[in-house]
Amino acid sequence: MTVGDTLTSTQHDEARELAGMLRDAIEGDVDSSTLRRGEYSTDASNYRIVPKVVTFPRSADDLVAIADVSRATSTPLHLRGAGTSIAGNAIGPGIVVDTSRYLNRIHEIDPVEKIARIDPGVIVAQLQDAAKPHGLRFGPDPSTWTRCTVGGMIGNNACGSHSLRFGRTADNVIDLDVVDGQGRRFTAADDLSVVPGLQEFTTRHLALIRTEFGRFGRQVSGYALEALLPERGHNLAQFLVGSEGTLGVTLGATVRLVDVPSAPVTIALGYSSMYAAADDIPNLLEQRPGAIEGMDARLVDAVRRSHGAEAVSALPEGAGWLLIEMPGENETDALDRANKLIRASAAISSNVIADPAKARPIWRVREDGVGLASRTPAGEQAWPGFEDAAVPPERLGDYLREFDKLTEQHGIEGMPYGHFGDGCIHVRLSIPLERDGAAMRRFMLDAGRLVADFGGSISGEHGDGRARSELLPLMYSDEAIAAFGEVKALFDPRNVLNPDVLVQPAALDADLRRPQALPTPRIRGGFSWAEDGGDFTRAVHRCVGMGKCRADNSAAGGFMCPSYQATKDETHSTRGRARVLQEVTNGGLIKSGFSSHELADSLDFCLSCKACASDCPAGVDVAAYKSESLYRKYKGKLRPMNHYVLGQLPRWEKLMVPFAPVVNGVMGQDWLRKLLLPVAGVDSRRRIPKVARRSFAADRRRAEKAGVALRVTAARTKTDRVLVWADSFSNGFAPGVDHDVVRVLEHVGLEVVTPARSVCCGLTWISTGQLDGARKRLAQLMDEFAPIVDSGVPIVGVEPSCTAVLRSDLLELFPDDPRAKRIAKNTFTLSEVLMGRSPVTPDSEVELPRLDGLELVVQPHCHQHSVMGFAPDRQLLTSLGAELTQLAGCCGLAGNFGLEKGHYDVSVAVAENALLPALRQASDDAVFLADGFSCRTQAEQLADKEGVHLATLLAQRF
Repeated sequence: MTVGDTLTSTQHDEARELAGMLRDAIEGDVDSSTLRRGEYSTDASNYRIVPKVVTFPRSADDLVAIADVSRATSTPLHLRGAGTSIAGNAIGPGIVVDTSRYLNRIHEIDPVEKIARIDPGVIVAQLQDAAKPHGLRFGPDPSTWTRCTVGGMIGNNACGSHSLRFGRTADNVIDLDVVDGQGRRFTAADDLSVVPGLQEFTTRHLALIRTEFGRFGRQVSGYALEALLPERGHNLAQFLVGSEGTLGVTLGATVRLVDVPSAPVTIALGYSSMYAAADDIPNLLEQRPGAIEGMDARLVDAVRRSHGAEAVSALPEGAGWLLIEMPGENETDALDRANKLIRASAAISSNVIADPAKARPIWRVREDGVGLASRTPAGEQAWPGFEDAAVPPERLGDYLREFDKLTEQHGIEGMPYGHFGDGCIHVRLSIPLERDGAAMRRFMLDAGRLVADFGGSISGEHGDGRARSELLPLMYSDEAIAAFGEVKALFDPRNVLNPDVLVQPAALDADLRRPQALPTPRIRGGFSWAEDGGDFTRAVHRCVGMGKCRADNSAAGGFMCPSYQATKDETHSTRGRARVLQEVTNGGLIKSGFSSHELADSLDFCLSCKACASDCPAGVDVAAYKSESLYRKYKGKLRPMNHYVLGQLPRWEKLMVPFAPVVNGVMGQDWLRKLLLPVAGVDSRRRIPKVARRSFAADRRRAEKAGVALRVTAARTKTDRVLVWADSFSNGFAPGVDHDVVRVLEHVGLEVVTPARSVCCGLTWISTGQLDGARKRLAQLMDEFAPIVDSGVPIVGVEPSCTAVLRSDLLELFPDDPRAKRIAKNTFTLSEVLMGRSPVTPDSEVELPRLDGLELVVQPHCHQHSVMGFAPDRQLLTSLGAELTQLAGCCGLAGNFGLEKGHYDVSVAVAENALLPALRQASDDAVFLADGFSCRTQAEQLADKEGVHLATLLAQRF
């Protein structure tokens, strides 16, 4: 527990006074709520320190005013971009400043001079998009480039994959607008006189600086004193880059842009081991590649387990790999250079990929490495800390051998990967942090000595922060450490700018987040959390803070995180919710646990879309966390009305179908609808979908009475039989879709059967945390389906969300029931059956209708994206000749979410992320294809566009 957790009355008064001073001083937002302080108590590191207040400046003047308040009150000031710092660089007990929300303008791009003037909160991806039309880009590209800020990169001197060609952030900064710890505002460029005493300091320490600093490109630890040398041009801007907010506050920057490589090709080289790959680096550097990234077999195996063999299929044979980007004047030149590099290498295998689109999945594996490496093959949590040490590239192979020996001696595991061309290695380690930091301290000290013995840098690109500042004396002389203190005194004599970092550092095992968290074991009736040892606390600590949920991943087909994309508020990000849940489990800041209003506010706008479960590299599943939290909060208690109405909708659907004309008539009257819906917890602006006059199940019963055998009555195996499962939504609201599924399956020669009784998967019970009710319904479903599956008949789901329940949630609620595993294994979507991915075989002589020239706007269901994947649908539609515009992201309705009172505006905002713009841009002849009932409902209600299910699209053309 940190000092900021529990405040005395005096401290509360001081905190309120501080927040009041800040509100009076700036135009931006000031937030001292428990919720916000919890969200910003940690970054992507191992540390947790609750701040007094969080601010969101709107201008450089706001930043200056915040710095003034910090000095006037002696309150520490901590600058934060996107919160992706892995060394604890962006947290602290004072004022945390988030520049990413408002202070994110690109003021100018000069394509002639190749420069950009920007605010510190500009996201790197935003700058790349703005520069791209001019054929330019910002050179450095860390793996978090889709969400990290340029200001954060300036703070840590971030580098990325292309530093071989474009250098570090320091090499790409021209000047900085800065206010220091004494309130002096100046332009940092090539004039040391703007900081009194700095020129004299440099002259006095010339010998020290020339011998200990700037020895190789990735020597990032400590202050970059080498930039102050006369032969380096007295480059004050470069010196401040990497100072981690301890010397000044960056108000703005002028950065250098570079030409976008015209025709780079990707080379994948395979080696017998990671060590052999590293040994080959000096040889490869002679060929002047643009990037050299290394991956160990351990990481590639993790990718294979997580994303399937296809994700790494482009890698050649080997147990260690190098991914190399080779630039060229044109593709022919780049290919010639690539082949020359391969001939010069010691690789045992190789693959050259000229098409950037085909190479992208390989590079994406590397970008997601932080999350993928956050778990060991055994499922243990792996932590940052000794995350990005670097050694001179010519010594990399031997260093890696010794590093692996060291981890083995300490009994810990990791998956090394990183910027091999620069000698920089990333690794997360299975250090047992649940109890305390003793094991981490022992390892960090030994690892720091190892790096120093190899002439390396304890940090190679992400700064020292709280994780590594204490290790600096292992790398530098006493004279150099003293020089750091002198510099700090020149800029910030009162030590208010990010204290405890670099100079007079905090202990590296102080304020660790994980030991503060108490175990939250499984409770009877909740999810099993099997992959987390049954511990809910361990599950929520899957979030390592890398912040991919804050990025716009739609261009790559990602769906996460729709609420954050709509609001741009950390509270509504996957990470923000995970952080609040972590606070709930440690009980320090949020006292009321699962009943707290902070948790309710955090989870309120979670759509339960499950996108994070697949898109987050660390496997964070906030939909499941929300369900579990609601279950624990309301177990044995009265629930909100919408839980009984929307959360138990299938129950009411059975009652409504016999009275469909009455129900539809009442709901068709605006005044009645607006009167009744709020009572049920439904937003009055919504319309309830029309109830079918006769359900699919009723139609099947009528057909059966007419003498058509439609039930599974014998336990006999026939490979051409399938069970069509009409879920509650399609059965009661859209039975025509169920009939179309039957028609399509029968058209391709399969015998369709239906269950003897209607069964429900309990989806709405799950989404509202009514897990006992969900378990009851799933138990009934297993009683019905298990004998059918055991007879060799697979299940074909109609509604993607319900199909996903059988493939995922069923296993979490019944982890020890073998029937659950068999049902999950034998449940398929229509497209999976048609594409031959199920046990049954459609008649190969029967052709499906062609869709040549048909324009489709396709909205994959979130749960399908997360659990089953949309690839079979895409392959099917493409093979039939359709022209697809495939959307990425949630439709915004998301089951009961968009219907609930208080969610309408966010639901519409989420729809504006992708769905509504695509429908507006589509031609009049375009067909909107959506298997999800919610997706079709959202499009109909917000865009007056009728959607069709895949089965209907095909059946209409027979």
